[in-house]
Amino acid sequence: MKKILLAQTDTTVGFLSQNAERLEEVKMREGNKPFLKVYPEFSTLRNAIRIPLYFRGVVRHARKTTFIVKNQAFRYVGDTEHARLIQPYGWLYSTSANPSGGSFDNTFCFDRSDRVIEDSRGLQELSASHIYKLGRVRRRRIR
Repeated sequence: MKKILLAQTDTTVGFLSQNAERLEEVKMREGNKPFLKVYPEFSTLRNAIRIPLYFRGVVRHARKTTFIVKNQAFRYVGDTEHARLIQPYGWLYSTSANPSGGSFDNTFCFDRSDRVIEDSRGLQELSASHIYKLGRVRRRRIR
């Protein structure tokens, strides 16, 4: 999918796509910074990323939490409206709907997206997710 979707994610308003280059272009962001991958099913996530055995239960039950394993950022969404949006694609890159390093702006995100998906929650800026970096048996809080 090369289109940029604008939708309410489980945390805040975000751009979603499977094309990282288009997301970089839309956000005016440096190419060396990787994007977060969002998965709607735990089985798909486990097949894509090797989660340390010690933290599999933590990842499965965490909500609004991003994890980093070997410099790959990911989030398992679970049973929400956001997960139903991702389901047909299997996974999507996700990023906040604002210019890189900037604050939320309605006109910016509507102008830059190819498709706007609004559900019962509407589009509103909420708090960002917690971020943890996982080692084999150690967890370090980043944000």
